[in-house]
Amino acid sequence: MSLHARFSMFEMPIINRELCNGCGLCLSVCECGALALVGNLIRIVDTDECGYCTECEAVCPTGAIQCPYEIVIGESYEINLE
Repeated sequence: MSLHARFSMFEMPIINRELCNGCGLCLSVCECGALALVGNLIRIVDTDECGYCTECEAVCPTGAIQCPYEIVIGESYEINLE
C-alpha cells in the first residue's frame, strides 16, 4: 500500500458493510454528494468531494460509519499572567 493510500484511508469515512442496513439516512445529510446507495449498501463514490463533516457518522443508526481522526499534540506554551 502506498503512503498516500494509507493516509487517504483516514481522510474519509469508513463504512462497515456488515453493519450497514441501507436505510439511507446518511445520504440525507451528505451535502457534498460523496455517498451513494449501491446494492442496498452505502458507498463512498467521490472521495474528492467528501468534506469530512462527520454528519453521516452522527445519523447512522447502526454505527456502520466511522470518521476516525488523528489527534496531534503540538508544543505547549506557558503563559505568565503576572
